[in-house]
This record gives sequence, C-alpha cells and structure tokens, in this order.
Amino acid sequence: MKMCRLALIVASLISVSSLALAQQRPLITEDIDIVKPGSARIEFGFDFQQNRDFTLSGLNGDLTRLGVINLRTGMSPNVELFTGGVIRNFLSINGQFQPTAVPLDLSSGTNSTHDVGDFFMGARVKLRNETRRGPALGFRFAVELPNSNQSRGIGLNQMNFYTAAIAGKHWGRFHLFGNIGLGILTAPADPYTQNDVILYGLAATYLFNDRLTLVSEVAGRQNTRNVPPLGTESDGAFRLGARIRAGGLMWDVAGQAGLYEHSARSGLTFGVSYEGSFFTPAK
Repeated sequence: MKMCRLALIVASLISVSSLALAQQRPLITEDIDIVKPGSARIEFGFDFQQNRDFTLSGLNGDLTRLGVINLRTGMSPNVELFTGGVIRNFLSINGQFQPTAVPLDLSSGTNSTHDVGDFFMGARVKLRNETRRGPALGFRFAVELPNSNQSRGIGLNQMNFYTAAIAGKHWGRFHLFGNIGLGILTAPADPYTQNDVILYGLAATYLFNDRLTLVSEVAGRQNTRNVPPLGTESDGAFRLGARIRAGGLMWDVAGQAGLYEHSARSGLTFGVSYEGSFFTPAK
C-alpha cells in the first residue's frame, strides 16, 4: 500500500512537469516564497550535462559545472535580492558538429576546454499572498553579465535581460508553481541583433516527510524566430529529484533530460543549501 502511494506521488510530479518552503535548488523554476527579511540563503552545487551542443563555437561535449552558486537575501517581507553564477565550466569535447562563428583560443587537437561562467544579479518581488482559493503572485527580473570568454568555446560573453511573472499555490503537502516571462538575449555573432525568447517553467514539490521533499519541473526558453541567431536557440529540460534535510543543511539531487535539439541529452545536479539570519533590516 505504501509503495502504491509513493508511486502515485511520483507519477503526479511527472505529469505536471527549486528543500521545504521557499527553497530553490535543484529546480530552475522560481518559487514565489521570499527569503525571510534579514536572512540569506547560500546555495552551492555541481552539474554534469551529457552531449550538449554549443552552437556559437560549434562544439559538442559533456559539460561539468563546478561551483554553481546562488546567494539570496531577504530585504523585506516581499522583496529578495539574488546573485550568482558558475565558478568554473569544464567541457570534455566530443567533436565539432558545425563550423565555429567566432575565433577559438584552443590548441590544435585538444579534447577539452574550460572557462568561468557568466554571473547574474536580480530581484524577486511578492505582490500577493496566497489565499484559500487564489495563488500567490509576484515577479522577478535579472541581468546576466558578460564574464565568460567566448573564445574558450563554452560561454557567450553577452549581457542578457530576463523578467517573468511567478505564481504558486499549496494544497496540503503538494506545491505547484510556475513562471512565464521574457528573455532579451544579445546575439553574439550578429551585431545590433537580439532575440526575444519566451521563458517558462512549471514545477511541483511534495513534502513526503520532515526530511524528504520530492521535486519535478519542466523549464526552459522557447525561441520566437524561424531561424534564431546562434547562441539564442530554444533550450530546456525536464528534472526529477529530491531534497533531503540533514545536519542542519538542505541537500538536493536531480536528474534531467533535454527537451530540444541542442539541449543536453541528459544530466545530473547535486547541491547543498544553508539559510541563516545575518542582519537586521532597516525600518
């Protein structure tokens, strides 16, 4: 009976396809719940993605992201600031699936490359609390900074802007939340050109017990052009995983499957989060 109940829970997570209340990892879809005022949440993780295409450089390979960090700070009951990025990307090159659009600084015959990731900063605002019948509502906006070196074949080294509406609703132990928004992506190989993409995410979590939360999502971006500029193509993934509370920390793990032609075919993410009170907000 217990096994049947667990199977039904997992099936429901998959059909709707990031820790307890207000946690983000290992999901990409933004939750509506804000970090408490005066508190900060530090998220740290590692990602491994198989068979990923990098259309600007034309490389295909297995990407390892070491030090995926995110710092979220509660400034008021309804406002949160966040910043983060990837400390180091390592690409094991499988091959060149198309000609590069930019000069590459890679040794002849090399089978790997590495680079720092692009970092981001932004804010999340809660506009409406959840009611008995209605969802909580809010929005987020963020800017991605050009920290990477496009000649290393991984990053795009461009400034991009993102904004999205957020909604979320609880039904007992079950939590459903989603995002819909706009991404303004600079085209790295086409001067004075941008691609406006649709951002989307639909996620579900189930609080199995005080220590274990099951999580799932479908999230990504949808290109709006017939022929997208290189580096701005549709991208997304389905994720299924769990959060485990232990030792005063929240641990997370999730597997993923790509949704589009150039998305990573499969992948795995692992991380840890800690939240604590660090300051008293000004009144």
